[in-house]
Amino acid sequence: MDLNFTPDELAFAAEVRAFVQGALPAEIRDAVLAGEHTPAEYIARWQKILYAKGWGAPTWPIEWGGPGWDPIRQHLFDEECMLAGAPRQLPFGLRMVGPVLMKFGTPAQQRRFLPRIPSAQDWWCQGYSEPGAGSDLAGLSTRAVRRGDRYIVSGQKTWTTLAQHADWIFCLVRTDPEAKKQEGISFLLIDMKSRGVTVRPIILLDGAHEVNEVFFDDVEVPVENRVGEENQGWTIAKYLLEHERTGIANVGINKRELARAKRLARENARSGRPLADDPLFAARLAQVEIDLMALDVLNLRVLAAARDRGSPGPMASMLKIKGSEIYQRIAELILEIRGREALPCTPVEGARPWLQDPATAFYLNLRKVTIYGGSNEIQRGIIAKHVLEL
Repeated sequence: MDLNFTPDELAFAAEVRAFVQGALPAEIRDAVLAGEHTPAEYIARWQKILYAKGWGAPTWPIEWGGPGWDPIRQHLFDEECMLAGAPRQLPFGLRMVGPVLMKFGTPAQQRRFLPRIPSAQDWWCQGYSEPGAGSDLAGLSTRAVRRGDRYIVSGQKTWTTLAQHADWIFCLVRTDPEAKKQEGISFLLIDMKSRGVTVRPIILLDGAHEVNEVFFDDVEVPVENRVGEENQGWTIAKYLLEHERTGIANVGINKRELARAKRLARENARSGRPLADDPLFAARLAQVEIDLMALDVLNLRVLAAARDRGSPGPMASMLKIKGSEIYQRIAELILEIRGREALPCTPVEGARPWLQDPATAFYLNLRKVTIYGGSNEIQRGIIAKHVLEL
């Protein structure tokens, strides 16, 4: 693989860089580069700015309202946005349910839902995990019983990211309790304003309300909101997870956070000299950077596979493992750089509960990245079976 970008690709990267520098509001950029939590209004505001430019769905083909960029341009766009301090675009609509609807949705579903995703008119969340079905997703128990032209949905989803802001949730539900686990599941689109839907917050270790429990109490869902055939949801779920795991690599975000770690290492001193000058700590920074360069190459390979085959395949599991592990290592380095400044403190009025430094929140929040999207242990099993053929 030729890792040198062409003149056209470099010109495209420069175009993106210039646009983001001019269009990204300063308050959003400053919050992101400081490692702070990004409010929902910042995410929606940036999405609308990109949509107005025609870049609201960078991974989508032209026929569905995207710019039709090849994988290299998608990669360059993501990297330039992340390095500039832009918030990450929400993946639930753009990278998950959007591609699912393009491949498995009916024309009516595509016309109804797809245009509202890049325009930020609809905020989507994911209804997969349950209290008894996380990594063993096929063990889910949320039921959908068909009554005429509707399903009656009852059950619970958990760890539902940003469901408090969502307009819609895409859900895996059990429609045939007698079938084998993977064979009795369907894929439904549920309006979060439906009667019987309740969202209850889960407060994470960093004190933030990022995830939720979602309860379905006899929620009526039109049959027309089922994607694909009844009891064929597992096939759709696997396709969606491949796209989710590709996004979880977080190559652009990892580069931005590594740059932040280097800057903090130069600004924070130990024994009278910057921590960046300590040879042992500098070696750890260098090792993370080497691993990130390798991840960057792997990411390009997976994007090329997605372009040629329409799906990233099991190689997405490699991205998920390495990307999430590097992300955590960078967070650990930043926490170590901050030292005692990152220790918890007594709450002060107007401050984030019990935390005084964004490095602490960043570290605690990223404990989850090796679990969601399918735990890294599960990903290693996928690689062993489908790549190594063990």
